[in-house]
Amino acid sequence: MARVNHADFATVQVREGMAHLSFDLGSGNTSVSIPRIINDAHWHKIRVWRDKQQGILTVDGRYSKHTVSPKKADILDVVGMLYVGGLPLNYTTKRIGPVLNTHTHRHTHARTLDMENPVSSYRVGSCFTNPEPGSYFDGTGYAKAVATYRVGNDMSVDLEFRTSSSSGVLLAISSQKMDGVGIELNNGRLLFHADNGVGRVSAWHSVTAHKLKHRLELIVDGKKSEAASPDARSASADTNDPVYVGGYLGAPVKPLP
Repeated sequence: MARVNHADFATVQVREGMAHLSFDLGSGNTSVSIPRIINDAHWHKIRVWRDKQQGILTVDGRYSKHTVSPKKADILDVVGMLYVGGLPLNYTTKRIGPVLNTHTHRHTHARTLDMENPVSSYRVGSCFTNPEPGSYFDGTGYAKAVATYRVGNDMSVDLEFRTSSSSGVLLAISSQKMDGVGIELNNGRLLFHADNGVGRVSAWHSVTAHKLKHRLELIVDGKKSEAASPDARSASADTNDPVYVGGYLGAPVKPLP
């Protein structure tokens, strides 16, 4: 927020990963920062409080610093426009200094700001209303969850996931030969594959997957889907290879072999 000529202004910014407060009441600039890194993808609470010439900056209710404006001016004389998150592209910052528009999720309380209905906005979206635990896989991102794993006769997998993609690898274990199992999305269908060395069998639409020797079971919302290899003697998928969750070796997503 600022006066038209920026003789008075106040700004709260993240600079070099730290919260920074700066203001001028018309008789000289003063500023203060908290030496705590806050650009760490975690939620943080910033509180700014000013009483006449004194300004106080607090982070997470634990770390606090104050500053005092020079001389005797004690009124912040600014126009009635408060910007949150950045400044318009044609806004001349003058004495405020370089301002970087931020990419953050935030909850704001200043008086009571209605962030759902601002006077105007530019590239502003909504936060997740209910942050939840879990792992996020971006594109072909993947995690090698287990270094070596032998599928053998039996195997059970439980997955809970959410995605906007129609195709992608959810889990893959594959030997250098033919043996392996895989769970994938392929054009919107959820597929479960297994190869015990004599050819691939597949079942689809599953959240819980069981490999029982040469048989496969998938259960979606209580509904079971089954498949079986025609050769009951081939019961073990002989792997000793990584288990990948998400993308597969960083390669573009494609149907599993």
